Amino acid sequence: MELGDIPDVMVIEHESFSLPWSEEAFRNELTLNHFARYLIMEMDGQPVGYAGMWTIVDEAHITNIAVRTAFRGRHLGERLLRRLMEWAGELGMERMTLEVRATNRVAQSLYTKFGFVPAGVRKGYYSDNQEDAVIMWCELPEELRGSGEKEGSE
Repeated sequence: MELGDIPDVMVIEHESFSLPWSEEAFRNELTLNHFARYLIMEMDGQPVGYAGMWTIVDEAHITNIAVRTAFRGRHLGERLLRRLMEWAGELGMERMTLEVRATNRVAQSLYTKFGFVPAGVRKGYYSDNQEDAVIMWCELPEELRGSGEKEGSE
């Protein structure tokens, strides 16, 4: 993802979340947060989804995965999650975590399919309706783990 992708990401963000991030938040992620890694998915040159994570020491924290409404049901979220997991492994991460709305059974099912397991609850995590978040963790499969070299460690 690049700064020029932000307007398209904002469309996806507003279609996907009741508490969308701001343009400034994405700008800060791309320019100021050296832990942040984001990718954009295109079909026929049109942005249809994006995903992001923070990589800290040997853990990756998924920040967002979202797909345009018109493109849902095509397993694109799976592809985004798989790519994040591969990327995390390439960067030497050993495990991943995320928070997901307690009522978002579709997302929880996707994460479970990829080896994530519930590990706790953040009470009242979402400020729009005080909904709880389920904390999920996954050990990255050994075959996804790279040499352990972090970006910029050459």
